[in-house]
Amino acid sequence: MASIFGHCALGATLGKLLLPDRQHWRYWVLAAACAFLPDADVIGFKFHVPYASLWGHRGLTHSIVAAALLATALAGLNGLRRSAEAPAAGRLWLLLFLATASHGVLDAMTTGGEGVAFYSPFDQQRYFFGFRPIQVSPIGVKKFVGEWAARVLKSEVLWVGVPCVLLLVGQRLTRLSRTLTHS
Repeated sequence: MASIFGHCALGATLGKLLLPDRQHWRYWVLAAACAFLPDADVIGFKFHVPYASLWGHRGLTHSIVAAALLATALAGLNGLRRSAEAPAAGRLWLLLFLATASHGVLDAMTTGGEGVAFYSPFDQQRYFFGFRPIQVSPIGVKKFVGEWAARVLKSEVLWVGVPCVLLLVGQRLTRLSRTLTHS
């Protein structure tokens, strides 16, 4: 898996890109949380759930179906407490779906593990992308130290952090250009 840092950075970046106004910062945080939430499945290791099972790591929680269900539930809850500052429901759903689905995308770009069951529960096949530049992160905080952690973070800075920064700079320049054009 990618580390919590890479997942959260991508989720928050998606939040800023899709809901750019600062008043929506809470949704950026929520998107970051959605981006790492699929790894809640690691609790299965404590209960001896096989890695390759439906409920195993990178299984159902990493699927497109899970991303859609989580986005639907959270956007629905947000709709119950509608406020003037709340984003449009469709845009919020898209953000939460993309943030959650981004988890599997990053994991499929790592150098280890069993692949990602993108189509679970309908298909348990695990997939990796052909391009896998992100060093796989150890599972567990206690193992995330030393040289392994440094390699993971270095690859995530390059393959997650730099693209996120470039997208945010591009968004900023686009907004600035529009402002100057309309002045």
